[in-house]
This record gives sequence, C-alpha cells and structure tokens, in this order.
Amino acid sequence: MDTEANPRLFRLPFKLPNSATARRWGVYFAGVLYALGFWLFLDAVIYSKHANASDVHVTFIDWIPFLCSTFGTIIVSSIEKSRLLQGILSSEGGGLGYLGGDMDSSMAWQARSVLFLGFALLAGGLSGSIVVLIIKFLVKDYTSYPTVGMGVNNVLGNVCILFSCVVLWIAQNMEDEYSYSLTL
Repeated sequence: MDTEANPRLFRLPFKLPNSATARRWGVYFAGVLYALGFWLFLDAVIYSKHANASDVHVTFIDWIPFLCSTFGTIIVSSIEKSRLLQGILSSEGGGLGYLGGDMDSSMAWQARSVLFLGFALLAGGLSGSIVVLIIKFLVKDYTSYPTVGMGVNNVLGNVCILFSCVVLWIAQNMEDEYSYSLTL
C-alpha cells in the first residue's frame, strides 16, 4: 500500500457518491433529521406544559442535553474541512502536524481541537439525555407511557440531532464532480 499517493486515514470499501445532487439531498436529509429531533423535544415540552397530569415536568435540566447537542452541531458544521488536513500534507509539519512550527500545522491542530469539542458536546448531549431519562423518570418509577414519553422524546431528539450532524458532515465532505485537488 502506497501511503504517499493515498494520504487518507481510513480505507473504506465503498466510495461516496460525488454528484452535486447527492450532496444537496444529503444536506436536505440532515435538515429533516434535525427538524425531527427538534420536533420530538418540543413535543415533550408542550405536552409537559399543557397536557401533563403527572408530577414530573420538563425543566431546564431537560433542556441542557438538547442545547449541548445543538451547539455541538453548530460547531462541527462551521469548521472549514480543508483546515483539518493542512498539517498532515505539509512537508515541514513535523510528521502529523502537531509539533511543526508552521502556520498550516497550527491551524490544523486548532481545527481538530474545535472538532473534538463539537463532537464531545454532541456525545455529552446524547449521554446527558439518557442520564436524565434514567434519573428523572426510571429511578423515580415514572414508567407509564405519557410520563416516561417526555424522557424518551428527549433521547430520540438528541439521537436525531446527532445523526443529523453525521449526515451533514458526510454530505459536506462529498466532492463535486467538477472539483479537483492539486497535490504538490
């Protein structure tokens, strides 16, 4: 395997479609997933406020995982993807781009750090919603459906937001059929 000619980190057995139409539909599908996640959570909030007959209501604690997932999606989606590989491909970048003194490797390291922060917020939002479901609903024995449904909607909403971010990341990394890359 020639590592100089192929600088990719993982070797996938398939190739992503590279048409502008597939990219556009991927972005649309990511938007649909985010809207579905937002709707699931908003449904739980509205149910808690107006139709809930139990003692448990949606409070700010339930909003924290949703906000973490949303901020994580915003951070991951706003990173310029070309910055992630700059330190790897530069010849004087110190190998992996972490220890080199040039500007490209520094920018790549910063982009990777911010990307890690975004994915950490996404994972924290999902795990936080699971913890809220367990502690607020299941441990206190609120297991009947309309009440536990508020916690389940919170978890499902965060799952949809996480998948929305992943689909958007893949769609943004698809190459157009008219794009080309120069390697020196």
